Amino acid sequence: METQERILVTIVAERILRDRLVERIRELGSRGFTLTDVTGEGSRGVHAHEWEGPSVKIETLVPPEIAERIVAAVARYFEHHAVIVFTSTVQVVRRQKF
Repeated sequence: METQERILVTIVAERILRDRLVERIRELGSRGFTLTDVTGEGSRGVHAHEWEGPSVKIETLVPPEIAERIVAAVARYFEHHAVIVFTSTVQVVRRQKF
């Protein structure tokens, strides 16, 4: 089975950022994403979910150049919001979907 390399971009953020982040990853070239409500514990000691609901995890599979743009766009929220972003290199089947 033939595969192709893509980058899995994973963003975990405060719920308040959900719509902004989804809109931005679409603008930057993502053709789709998975959105999940998540809970956990971070390093800040502040749990925004107590008043605004669970955090969100947004995952998208994109080519490397789009992944770089998404990471840079998410980084602008680091100073004032509880948000993390990380990437993983993956092999995808049905490469035409991504």
